[in-house]
Amino acid sequence: MKKKYSNRERTRRIALCGLLIAMMLVLGFVESRIPINVGIPGIKLGLSNGVLIFAVYMLDIPTAWLLMVLKVMLSALLFGGFNTIMYALAGGVLSMLAMTLLSKVRGMHPITVSMVGGVMHNVGQVALAMILLHTQQLLYYMAVLILVGLICGALTGIVASSVMKHLKAIR
Repeated sequence: MKKKYSNRERTRRIALCGLLIAMMLVLGFVESRIPINVGIPGIKLGLSNGVLIFAVYMLDIPTAWLLMVLKVMLSALLFGGFNTIMYALAGGVLSMLAMTLLSKVRGMHPITVSMVGGVMHNVGQVALAMILLHTQQLLYYMAVLILVGLICGALTGIVASSVMKHLKAIR
């Protein structure tokens, strides 16, 4: 059943979504400027994932999906290109699917959901690369990215959980 919102509530939700998209774009840009030189290409913190975790738990699932798609499209338009869209969507869709399903599990902590989201984002991107490049050699790379996804997902999950806890206290 679709939830009915007043005009005022709809306006507030649209404004909040605009702020969250802007936040994700800024975090993505800042993240692209942080030199993480560990000798492994493609490693990022996934800062905007924290915003998506917030959306999954504090807003609703359809809004979180919309935010992810808009972030991917706008990031590609501003900072990337077609390849950026393909890889970001592959990772984003798999990540959001996992986070959506796990967020429905009673007792599942947002940090765990974020960690799985980080891993699945990497899995989606590497799987797409394996398909496009016709190689299974990237499975070795995926093993490293799974560990990185767990660590970075935990960090963004901790931040998102902390923000949500404080926002709930303010309400």
